[in-house]
Amino acid sequence: MKQVFDQFLKFLHEGISAIFRFVELIWTWSVDQISKLMAAPWQEWPLWKQVLLLLILAGVAWARYRVGRELFYAGAAILSAFAHLLGVLVRTLPHVMLAGIIALGGAWLINHLDNSPLRMPTWLQASDQSSPPDNRQSSPPPPQQTSPQPQK
Repeated sequence: MKQVFDQFLKFLHEGISAIFRFVELIWTWSVDQISKLMAAPWQEWPLWKQVLLLLILAGVAWARYRVGRELFYAGAAILSAFAHLLGVLVRTLPHVMLAGIIALGGAWLINHLDNSPLRMPTWLQASDQSSPPDNRQSSPPPPQQTSPQPQK
């Protein structure tokens, strides 16, 4: 069970890492494009290009606002989900503790229970599993008959 859980955690870790690498790639590319736009020599441009630059900057600001808002709500949802997860883990502790106590008590009973008053039928005992159970009463072996020996 531990191997399955560890494999599942490894799968989640690799998946989340891949998503974050992709997001980092997009963010880096976007910031690079915005930096190139801001490094343009806009002071020498005609008025219509400067107005177009302002419209482009407004679009970039609007997109960044949307990103910030989405990240804020996502962060709040993540914190809420994490708090809910912690609550569930805390609520399950008594049941987990009870399962451990039951297992401990069962192991103690099995290890310390006196087996002498409990007799198992011989056919249930695991001493000789290869032969079928003997249903006869225990009785002494039949006497051997001796045949008369021929006389000389």
